[in-house]
Amino acid sequence: MKRPLVLSLVCLLFTTACHVHLDVLGTNRIEEVTLADSRAKDKILLLDISGLIGVMGDTGFFPTKDGNILSQVYYRLERAAEDPRIKGVILRLDTPGGEVTASDILYNEVKEFRARTGVPVVALMMGLSTSGGYYVASACDHIVAHPSTITGSIGVISIFPNIEELFAKIGVEMTVIKSGQMKDSGSPFRKMSTEEQAVFQDIVDGFHENFVEAVYSGREGKISRDRLSDLADGRIYTAPQALEQGLIDSIGYFADALKEVKGLAGVSEAKVISYSYYPKTKTNIYATRLDNFISMDSTEIRRMLQTLKSGFYYLWIPQLTN
Repeated sequence: MKRPLVLSLVCLLFTTACHVHLDVLGTNRIEEVTLADSRAKDKILLLDISGLIGVMGDTGFFPTKDGNILSQVYYRLERAAEDPRIKGVILRLDTPGGEVTASDILYNEVKEFRARTGVPVVALMMGLSTSGGYYVASACDHIVAHPSTITGSIGVISIFPNIEELFAKIGVEMTVIKSGQMKDSGSPFRKMSTEEQAVFQDIVDGFHENFVEAVYSGREGKISRDRLSDLADGRIYTAPQALEQGLIDSIGYFADALKEVKGLAGVSEAKVISYSYYPKTKTNIYATRLDNFISMDSTEIRRMLQTLKSGFYYLWIPQLTN
């Protein structure tokens, strides 16, 4: 009698896992973890933004409380603001960008954190920090890029798939009843008209102006507005090219970013910490995936592409489609 009862409980556990939030692995207990040992009382927070910037949350079997990247960054910045021993933040970026709105929210959260706390934030670009990633970096006090970083791609792209010919081949027709001529603008079931393209182009141009203005606000005095406008045509730049054009402040590694943020904070010694859901396994500055930030492995890229909906993006598309 006991064995069937145990099996029934196990089945119940797995069939209701989507509705009951279990903390079997301690994923709800975020803790401060020291990544670089130091006896100093002052702290530097290492905060990672990896993968596609958007509102897509963690879809694992045991999701965390703050599943999407916006919530993760917000929660950690709020916690850092409450700790008087946090003297600086290193915002480490490895992202092709993402949704316009999500990128703008992260940008504003970083700016608001700096203004509210007076704590300096240094951006550290990893292999890729393009489009929305560069947008967020421009909210920081200083931008450091690794020697092999690809950045730039300052611009906006709008994606509208068209499956009209595919449906025609398989004999499927779509009947649309609409209240106005523009109601189904951007529909994947037909070609876009010239008038519709002009409407969407105006929107893209507006978002692009916002992007350039945000970058100029953060880079004022380091690059002229006219020069920035010339550079903001969507092209990518290597770290040396970006430094030459004034898009970044220096080229270096983690140690250089740490030295920079300590200098801005006016502290000589500080330990590097992170807020992690897996404190026993996140033990050093390069163990980034354990925070449940969206990563750029092949599985996640496939999942990203499945959810890449029609819309407007600060995104370097080739990183996903290659």
